[in-house]
Amino acid sequence: MWEHFHHEADIGIRGRGATLESAFEQGAVGLTAVITNPDSVKPGQQIRIRCSAPDLELLFADWLNALIFEMSSRRMLFSRFQVEIQGNELIAVAWGEPVDRARHQPAVEVKGATYTALSVGPVDGGRSWQAQAVVDV
Repeated sequence: MWEHFHHEADIGIRGRGATLESAFEQGAVGLTAVITNPDSVKPGQQIRIRCSAPDLELLFADWLNALIFEMSSRRMLFSRFQVEIQGNELIAVAWGEPVDRARHQPAVEVKGATYTALSVGPVDGGRSWQAQAVVDV
């Protein structure tokens, strides 16, 4: 599950899942949903992403910023994600396709993930994980 949350002029994204990795994956779907409907993005091409950070919060921000960089430099959108986290390192695959302005109708350009409201941790009494951040649009 992913959702947006209200935050002044920017947009908050929150990913939730049964595992830490699934929370990061759902956060990435929420990032795509800021731009377009993720269901409209065909997962035809894959790219690999690696990043590392000293803690989980910074790792989530780095993950989102790596996706934003890939979207911008490759002119792609992503709809499917597979994340593996080992210690302070994230290894992921993102599937997507080149932007089709007529079909995707991108709403905004995401400039970057911020440290505002940045948090990662267990929720629901430890039964699931949540990762959230505010992105600058």
